[in-house]
Amino acid sequence: MNVYLDESGDLGWSLNKPYRNGGSSRYLTIAALIIPKNLAYLPKRIIRKIYRAEGLPSNEEIKGQFLGRDEAKKFAQKVVRLLEREPSITISVITVKKENVQPHIRSDANKLYNYMVNFAILQEIRECPIVDFIPDPRTIKVASGNSLVDYLKTKLWFELNSATVIKHIPVESKKNLTLQFIDFIAHVVWSRYENSEYDPYRLLRPFITERHLFF
Repeated sequence: MNVYLDESGDLGWSLNKPYRNGGSSRYLTIAALIIPKNLAYLPKRIIRKIYRAEGLPSNEEIKGQFLGRDEAKKFAQKVVRLLEREPSITISVITVKKENVQPHIRSDANKLYNYMVNFAILQEIRECPIVDFIPDPRTIKVASGNSLVDYLKTKLWFELNSATVIKHIPVESKKNLTLQFIDFIAHVVWSRYENSEYDPYRLLRPFITERHLFF
């Protein structure tokens, strides 16, 4: 099984100023794609179609934040068709409402990030013998480094009585279309909370596993 992980939003705490105008995002969304290895090529097809529609070469990475509303809706429709056709593929998402996070947790935001990843993926992978864990190391996860993987292993082995082995394989998203796919997913869900953009989210919601923290 492969697990691809990305997020939208940030772990800043400047909540008294407008977002992107001196302030931080009000929400952080982490999204995970849990997919059998033999199906990992399917999300890439969706991203390639987006690049072709935009007339861009695939080496010019499009981030989810640059999707327009119509493009995001078309993307969500393609994802729904994929999940209807391939029920072994799971998309798991967790969003934190940052204004409700207590000060002592804000002081070590990496632990908050690790905790969110725990809820996003561990129940989904606990029965898998081996998992390739594929995050983008350039994002806010970089501060967590190997501590995230060690934390996940501890939760699996000692709390969930799982023998799952996690192989940590960080890859830059510009080199991996499947990571770009889950970046788009994270953005669609995050935008529902941060920007009140509901239409793409409404399409996805019945087909994904969604959790909330501090709502």
